[in-house]
Amino acid sequence: QVQLVESGGGLVQAGGSLRLSCAASGLTFSTYAMSWFRQAPGKEREFVVGINWSNSNTYHADSVKGRFTISRDNAKNTVALQMSNLKPEDTAGYYCAARRRYQSVTTSVNDYDYWGRGTQVTVSS
Repeated sequence: QVQLVESGGGLVQAGGSLRLSCAASGLTFSTYAMSWFRQAPGKEREFVVGINWSNSNTYHADSVKGRFTISRDNAKNTVALQMSNLKPEDTAGYYCAARRRYQSVTTSVNDYDYWGRGTQVTVSS
């Protein structure tokens, strides 16, 4: 079955950096658009950043532009999220998501077929 497993979360001070990773199995990884979403307590899950299956286009929420970078390694079936200049408002559970074959990145939670269980990122002020 399909599995997405996130890692790399933790506690960091404001202004610091973290790198999250998502390892995928059970799917033809290179044909799936991959995105990161986040969810803070009491809030809806929101789109953060995504990368198309072709690896040529990336999309960012306005709140993370210039600070977060997504990349993928199709040979290793992994997608990474490099986060820098972190702010307390970035505190949330971060989730990796995969969208069906040959479809583009979207910002809607409902468009994704597979989800990881998440990794917590906490940014202290």
